[in-house]
Amino acid sequence: MHDFTGQVAIVTGAGQGIGFEIAKRLARAGTAVVVNDLDARLAEKAVGEITTAGGKGLAFAGDVSEVAVIDQMVEATVAAFGSVTLAVANAGLSLYGNFFTYSPEDFDRVMRLNLGGSFFLAQAVSRQMILQKSGGSLLFMSSVVGHQALPDLAAYAITKAGLEMLAKNLVLELSPHRITVNAVAPGAT
Repeated sequence: MHDFTGQVAIVTGAGQGIGFEIAKRLARAGTAVVVNDLDARLAEKAVGEITTAGGKGLAFAGDVSEVAVIDQMVEATVAAFGSVTLAVANAGLSLYGNFFTYSPEDFDRVMRLNLGGSFFLAQAVSRQMILQKSGGSLLFMSSVVGHQALPDLAAYAITKAGLEMLAKNLVLELSPHRITVNAVAPGAT
């Protein structure tokens, strides 16, 4: 694993699963990690494991479909660690449902978190990176369903395909500021 000493990362949806594993590995490589999760207990538990293993971490509970939460998290990250250099937009929600009966409320929830949360995290973090004149990295978590259709996942699939297009657009906008942008598309984990 690369040496990430001195880096500061925000990982959303990191109380468990893929996000938690990313946060643990970054911390093991020397990164100070802000672990975000909707569930405060999961975020605290994750940071407890990171610090017990010798890493640096900060739990930040909150719903990243809310722009105010994202802004507060970026501020808390800078206050705790002095900067932010990496962001992993991992928080996501898959609400299965038949296309013919899928509710507008479920559609809005999936769009707001998966697309909106990732978009506005990238926006807030990029603004901070530009202020720091340090460059940085953004990672979006797409999915295999952004490429392969599966029943009852139309809304979720839209968001995952959309994140890949967002990454492509942001490469153009953020490269002049030395901010790299990537998306990965894991399968079921």
